[in-house]
Amino acid sequence: MKVKSFIWKKIFLFAGIFCILVLYDGCKKNENEPNGSQAYIASIEKWHKERIENLKKEGGWLNLIGLYWLKNGENKIGSDSDNDIIFPADKAPNHIGTIVLSDSIAKIMVKPGVSVTCNGKPVTEMRLFNDGDENPTVLVLGSLRWFVIKRDDKYGIRLRDVDAPLVQDFKGIDTFPINEDWKINAKFKPYSPPKIITIPSIIGTTEEDTVRGFLLFNVKGVAYKLDPVEEGNQLFIIFADETSGEETYGAGRFLYADKPDSSGNVILDFNKAYNPPCAFTPYATCPLPPKQNYLHLKITAGEKKYGDGHH
Repeated sequence: MKVKSFIWKKIFLFAGIFCILVLYDGCKKNENEPNGSQAYIASIEKWHKERIENLKKEGGWLNLIGLYWLKNGENKIGSDSDNDIIFPADKAPNHIGTIVLSDSIAKIMVKPGVSVTCNGKPVTEMRLFNDGDENPTVLVLGSLRWFVIKRDDKYGIRLRDVDAPLVQDFKGIDTFPINEDWKINAKFKPYSPPKIITIPSIIGTTEEDTVRGFLLFNVKGVAYKLDPVEEGNQLFIIFADETSGEETYGAGRFLYADKPDSSGNVILDFNKAYNPPCAFTPYATCPLPPKQNYLHLKITAGEKKYGDGHH
């Protein structure tokens, strides 16, 4: 009887261990599966698909191939090495013309015989409005597109190639499994008076912006705060968390949210957290998270880092 009792105890012990292992394995598998209603999961999948499509468009970030800072006075452009701004040799003639920067105004003079256009019309000489103006000037030469950008007191030429290899080779962006638990209710708490914050950029410039209040939210009983800036009819949030530099891009991620309702409620959907342009190209000039937007929290939602993450 003692032998039988011992055998049965062993059988129950092994059975119990087996069940625990099965349950544990099941939990691990579930962590990699979407969590939420079918409608919600479908909405995030649609949002992410549109995000990828926008990246690949002519105005997206994947076709940037150059960023050249202008000096005051003449800036010669073309593919020859004697130019100040050197375009790709297989895409541009030796000498395109000259961009003159004077008192924050940029003008281009195109050499005769070079086919540069703007809005479909040939360009010989014209003022170039920058990306801070209402209608920035975009110049076209073959598959190349370029325009003037203004960052702090610096002016530069941003160059695109609509046939850039990254556009052709782009396979998408890895994301964390969709999890509706990361769609979080936050409260907008006004600052009185509004606060001026400094937002650094990846190129070393800074920009001051007005923050009218902070977003207060809870994760597993712990309170967290974020300072958003206003952008049009939405709140724009630049943040970093404990996944930054590991699973996600080291310089943080971006998130948009609707402005607060009449009761101060704001939805933070971290499944829509996404990489800044600098995650894809060294030719972008991304803002970095202000120091107060570094969260001591692992936000395992939204986009993961792309490729080697750049920078």
